[in-house]
Order: sequence, then structure tokens, then C-alpha cells
Amino acid sequence: MDLRETFIYPDWPAPANVKALQSTRLGGFSAAPYDSLNFGTHVGDNPRVVAHNRQLLAPYMPSEPIWLEQVHGKIVVNADAASCVPQADACISRHRGAVCVIMTADCLPVLLCDEAGTVVGAAHAGWRGLCDGVIEATVKEMGVASQQLMAWLGPTIGPHAFEVGEDVRAAFMAHDAQAAAAFIPLAAEGKYRADIVRLARQRLNALGITRISGGTFCTYHQKDKFFSYRRDGVTGRMGTFIWLG
Repeated sequence: MDLRETFIYPDWPAPANVKALQSTRLGGFSAAPYDSLNFGTHVGDNPRVVAHNRQLLAPYMPSEPIWLEQVHGKIVVNADAASCVPQADACISRHRGAVCVIMTADCLPVLLCDEAGTVVGAAHAGWRGLCDGVIEATVKEMGVASQQLMAWLGPTIGPHAFEVGEDVRAAFMAHDAQAAAAFIPLAAEGKYRADIVRLARQRLNALGITRISGGTFCTYHQKDKFFSYRRDGVTGRMGTFIWLG
């Protein structure tokens, strides 16, 4: 299998020197339930196989990605100077060839770049990180006017599959009352369907970022293409990559 045929290439108005790609679960060497292109070293998969999967990326990007230890927070690291495995949930770069990556299996990966092609960023927006401000923190570290930025939203759990409790709804509404529109009540008391893409769009719009693309792939329902933690429990992790070429 040609790995290039398994990738998703973001459809957004980014400058030509901004390079990005989204992996799927296809094209790797991991056995079930991590089948097959799993990049996560923390999910129980064979470490040697994961390393082999990561090596498959070499022909498609200029350097080894800055793999993060993601903790559902809002710490942002700079790929231009990062070493080891930083504990963070977002990454930026201003230097050509430094690759930012976010791993997900339902959480929302958010890619950002400026219209001049001078800085890129990637944020891991699970509901906790999104609520606590990981997008806002990433935009701040990018250091350009937010009106100059654009965003692409990668595969995430869709609004018909993401069930949450009143605590999640209340946490978002404490930040902004308009978040209520992203929650649909269920028959069970205190339960809601949450639209994480809509919540991310609200946060981006509040920053002045209106050029927003993506957000159309559902990890939960598209089992043949994506890993989903909510669906399967034990599963792999996909990668969302961005760099300056």
C-alpha cells in the first residue's frame, strides 16, 4: 500500500509553503486492536512496531516530528527548540522543516497557520483542553494577529456520538454562554450530545479567526478509516502533522 493514498490532506487556503497531512488507521504494521498505523506508544501496542510505523513517515516529511506526551492540558511547546518528549498539548514552529504533530483517537486536532506562511501550530483539543483554552494558548504563542490566522479541524468524534454530562456543559458555559448551542439534551437526565467542532469554532471566532476549514470526519462512525477511543476503548492513535516547507 502506498501510504500517500491513506493520508488526508487538509483542504484549506494555507500558503504553499505550509505543509500538512492527517494520517488514518491504514497502512501500518500494528496488529488488532491497534491495526494498523498506530503512532501511540502509550496505548499498549508493541513499542518496536510503533517505532516501525513512525519510521514510515520519513519519506513524507523533512524531519522527525516532535512527538508530545499529551495530558489534556494547554501547555504549548516550540518545535524549533524542543527536545526529548515534551509534556504538552500543542506545538508551534517558525523554522522551516520542524514538524509539529498531535495524536488523537476522538479528540479534535486543530491546525493553524498565518496567511504569510511564517508560523504554524497544532493543538490537541479534547474537551478538557478545549474548555481550558488550548486553542487560545496556541494562538498566543504563535505571536501574530489572530485575524491573520486560519484553522483546519481534523477528524474527531461527531455530535451524534459524543455523550457528556452536565459537568462538561457547565464548564463550557461558564466560559461563554453561547456554548449552550453545542449541547443537545438526551432523555437521560443530565446527559447531552456535544458538538466539539462547534465548540472549537466558537473559540476560534471569539479570537477573530473566521477562516475555518475541516471538521467533517467522524472518528466514531468511520471505523474503517479512524481509531476511536470512545468506540473501542483499546485502540491506536492517528497523527495530525504540520510544518513549514
